[in-house]
Amino acid sequence: MKLLVCCVFVVLACQSTLADWVRQPFWYDDARRDKVAKGTVWPQPKSIQTSTQSLSLNPDSFSFTTTANSATSDACKDVLDPALERYRALLFWIPADARVSVSGDSVVGSLRVSITGTCTKYPSLDSDESYSLEVPSSGEATLSAQTAWGALRGLETFSQLVYEVDGKHKLNVTTINDEPRFPHRGVMLDTARHFLPVPYIKQNLDAMSYNKINVFHWHIVDDQSFPFQSKTYPDLSGKGAYTQDNVYSPEDVQSVVEYARLRGIRVIPEFDSPGHMQSWGQGHPELLTSCSPTSIQQDIYHLGPANVARNSTYDFMQRLFQEIREVFADDYFHLGGDEVHFQCWMSNDEIQQFMRQQGFQNTTEGFAQLEGYYIQRLINVLNGFPTRTRGIVWQEIFDNNILSGDFTIDLDTIIHVWQWNNSNFQGIQYWDELPLVTAAGYKAILSSCWYLNFISYGRDWPEYYACDPHNFTGTAQQKQLVIGGEAPLWAEWVDATNVVARLWPRASAAAERLWSPQTLTDATAASPRMEEHRCRMVRRGIRAQPQGPSYCKYEWNLAGESNYVPTASGALGMMGYIQQLLLFCCLVLTFGFW
Repeated sequence: MKLLVCCVFVVLACQSTLADWVRQPFWYDDARRDKVAKGTVWPQPKSIQTSTQSLSLNPDSFSFTTTANSATSDACKDVLDPALERYRALLFWIPADARVSVSGDSVVGSLRVSITGTCTKYPSLDSDESYSLEVPSSGEATLSAQTAWGALRGLETFSQLVYEVDGKHKLNVTTINDEPRFPHRGVMLDTARHFLPVPYIKQNLDAMSYNKINVFHWHIVDDQSFPFQSKTYPDLSGKGAYTQDNVYSPEDVQSVVEYARLRGIRVIPEFDSPGHMQSWGQGHPELLTSCSPTSIQQDIYHLGPANVARNSTYDFMQRLFQEIREVFADDYFHLGGDEVHFQCWMSNDEIQQFMRQQGFQNTTEGFAQLEGYYIQRLINVLNGFPTRTRGIVWQEIFDNNILSGDFTIDLDTIIHVWQWNNSNFQGIQYWDELPLVTAAGYKAILSSCWYLNFISYGRDWPEYYACDPHNFTGTAQQKQLVIGGEAPLWAEWVDATNVVARLWPRASAAAERLWSPQTLTDATAASPRMEEHRCRMVRRGIRAQPQGPSYCKYEWNLAGESNYVPTASGALGMMGYIQQLLLFCCLVLTFGFW
């Protein structure tokens, strides 16, 4: 017994020494140094100059200040003040008991924020997001931007420059001049195939802000469910939602729009029609076309696409869109228009009679013309609102224009290009579609190469990184009409259990392609920054999935807390095994001795 007690005391006495020893770098720590950068920025800035001279941050004395210009106006402070609070929390993540004093170090004492232009309540397609950031050796850092939206992007960059060394928050002397390559940089979420609770939508908005993505395209309803709770037409969600718990009230929507606004993110709603409207018909069957079986589609749904022959359909849409416009603040409204199957219209006598009245032939070209007529009437509804609202449509609307030879869609309308050619979908390649769209004078958004719902074994982000919206043959004027892109996540196989992990960091690849210079194309060179950024998001509470064998010092925990207790770099866990081995040896010696 005495020997056992002595062994336990030896183990406890050696614990501190053992802990220090096992924390020493092992071979896999050395290997990781080649994979992970420190203090790098994602997405890569337009221009960045950094030195090896490092400065420290003191959590107890560091401050944000604003100059006596636009940054102190009420409109700017409305966005900037809460941002400064958020970023102060993001800057200092090392647990207090693990921090080391920076006494005697050269430190960054403050970041002075200056906004030289005027601030608007909401971001828009035309918002200026440029900024300049200077971290000099003197330690008095400055951030200058034209707008609050640019200041937000600069704050994110400043926070990413900070890295950890031996219990200290450090950053290098750096000069950055930055602006996005494209003004429209989006993520699309589908909340109809599976309902996503508001907290998960907001968590995604946080991740978007960490990646400088500025558009949340909310595909809020579809065939499967209608979760938007309309006060004008309560039966839409009352009968079309999965359950009455799976709905977004106007207050829910407003809270999402406000949360996004404070992060410089536009929220663009999509209410897809005339197809994908089965859930609408649960509460309002009069909106949809009654289908008769055909030889082409004998087991057809009883109700098909919108009944585009009735004026009551457009009256309904006008009242609904007016309500939606009051809840959502953005200048743009996504009208959908994709995947409309013409067989139901072909089988309906009312539609046939209407087509004859309009002079549309009973052919594929005639039905394409019919859908164009419907979409243009919806665009006219948007144009009639007191607050100017413009439309976005899926590319089929433009393709139907070509098919019918009838270009009726307003040039103010943005064409959303989504089709591609691979094993999942046989369609026109986007680099063949974009020249046609832009030659006709339309602005375009690209999504074809960033479909995040398709997954494969291994790292797929380099494929997304390789995609460029200007990868098509066209004039400089045509390429200027491509205003950006979106990474869509359709939700047949996604809900709150996996939506964030499925999105990030895969969407980060699209984020860098849409923000950073066109010359930045080497995914291998970007990989260390991607690895750091993925761990940064995990540390901030984003369940960003791993991109291969690796570890993050601050791992995700089940509590979902924003400040994590750091795990050791794999080596820390060995201390327990060594202690157990010593104790086991003591036990063997003790009982063997007896």
